[in-house]
Amino acid sequence: MFRLTEFNFHGKTVFLRADLNSPIKDGRIISDARFRGVLPTIIYLLEHGAKLVIGTHQSKPYKGDYTTTEEHAEILSKLLGQEVEYVEDIFGKYAREKIKGLKPGEALMLENLRFAAEEVKYKPMEECERTFFVRKLAPLIDYVVNDAFAAAHRSQPSLVGFARLKPMIMGFLMEKEVDALTRAYGTEEKPRVYVLGGAKVDDSLRVAENVLRNGRAELILTGGLVGHVFTLAKGFHLGDANLEFMERKGLLELVDWAERILDEFYPHVRTPVDFAVDYRGQRVEVDLLSDEKRLFDEHPILDIGSRTVEKYREVLMKARIIVANGPMGVFEREEFALGTVGVFRAIGESPAFSVVGGGHSIASIYQHNITGISHVSTGGGAMLSFFAGEKLPVLEAFRVSYERFKESIRG
Repeated sequence: MFRLTEFNFHGKTVFLRADLNSPIKDGRIISDARFRGVLPTIIYLLEHGAKLVIGTHQSKPYKGDYTTTEEHAEILSKLLGQEVEYVEDIFGKYAREKIKGLKPGEALMLENLRFAAEEVKYKPMEECERTFFVRKLAPLIDYVVNDAFAAAHRSQPSLVGFARLKPMIMGFLMEKEVDALTRAYGTEEKPRVYVLGGAKVDDSLRVAENVLRNGRAELILTGGLVGHVFTLAKGFHLGDANLEFMERKGLLELVDWAERILDEFYPHVRTPVDFAVDYRGQRVEVDLLSDEKRLFDEHPILDIGSRTVEKYREVLMKARIIVANGPMGVFEREEFALGTVGVFRAIGESPAFSVVGGGHSIASIYQHNITGISHVSTGGGAMLSFFAGEKLPVLEAFRVSYERFKESIRG
């Protein structure tokens, strides 16, 4: 795959696909984490004289945080110390004129790419190539740099549509992500421990199945709703309140799948031995084998318990490789953050090479000043797809582009 340092960008028009999709509260962006993630790539391109066209998306149509990229351009301008012009157009005449008018070292930001209907659908690369978005912009662009790892599992025009038309290059963030995830997945260092939590249960089951079947993991530790599903699959009853909640979320239909994984890899999947509930406004921990578990009938489980944290900690301190995705419970409530913070802290203190991903995981890490994690991934869904052994469309597009242009670039 092509890397940034192999190219001369001076005077070249570069389309940079970033993922600046950010949390929004009361109409304002409340985190600049994703902006800071792509800053090294942007600075490198501008310092090397590129005429920079930045494209990103923000949310999806009809959602509350679906908005323009005007504030995104403002935040980037402040971080860079130079203007990034907001262009209220995507591939129309106004946008194209603005792109043609760029001088070396200048940058503009296109409107929210998902304002274009073509960008909302997932299509194969060949169909993405034929969209108006790609056909209108391709003649103006010399190179495409993709730094949107968080969207690498999507096949949309701005992400894969230029791959066979222009050299498509990994940005620094993308390079860092691919290197870290490839190291964690491909290594023969043992033991390799996966910590799967959060609410993306089907994705986590795919990861568990893939890494165990292909000999990429020795142990899986579970928490959050993933832990609930595996605990049920082991034959434990989690009480009426939790079963009703899981039925509403469509999670009970995944228990059979979890059971099949346990049948095949039983000793390699660990589940919580105790859980915490909200009992009369207090955190109360309940051992799975005690009579107190009658509390589960009326009180939803909100976290793993202290004994589980200790057991998981022992495993994590001996690991050589750790991959973790998703929180252990409802960490947004301080008294139920104990499990998530305890496990992530143990990952940070472990001598293992560690990769942690997922929006909620990252929020928890920053909120509680957890340090020592080798690589914090910007992409939850993309990271899960990678460890599930699935082909990521953006990584495939890099390979296609490399094969097509390597002779002309390196010749």
